[in-house]
Amino acid sequence: MATFLNWAKSPAARQYFFSTHFWGPVANWGLPLAALADIANKDEETISGVMSPTLAGYSLIFMRFAWRVQPRNYLLFACHLTNAAAQTVQEGRFINYWYMGGREKKHPIAAGVDDAKDKAKEVVDKVKA
Repeated sequence: MATFLNWAKSPAARQYFFSTHFWGPVANWGLPLAALADIANKDEETISGVMSPTLAGYSLIFMRFAWRVQPRNYLLFACHLTNAAAQTVQEGRFINYWYMGGREKKHPIAAGVDDAKDKAKEVVDKVKA
C-alpha cells in the first residue's frame, strides 16, 4: 500500500491520471456497466439480437487494440473484456428466449394464444382457397 501511495504522489501518476490512457477507459466503462445492469434488471424481450453481437465484436476488436498499444492499456482491456462477456451473455439470453423455448416457458398463456391465432389463420386460408 505504501508503494502505491508513493507512486500516486509522483509525477508519473499525475501524468497517467491526466492522460487518455486513464480517462478513455473510464468513460468507456459505461458500456459494460449498462450491459451488466441489463442482465440483472431487464426482460429478455428488450434485448436486441443485432446490437448485442455487434457490441461484443466491437469490444473484441478494441481488446486487441488495448493489448497492442504501447504502453499496454490494461484498464481499457478489462473494460472491453467485461463488455464482450456481458454482451455474449445477453445474446445467449436473447437466443434462449426467442429460439429455445424461453418465451413459452415464461409466458405459457400468451404462447397458447399465439398458437390458436396461427391455427385460426390456417383454417381461414383453407376456407378462402
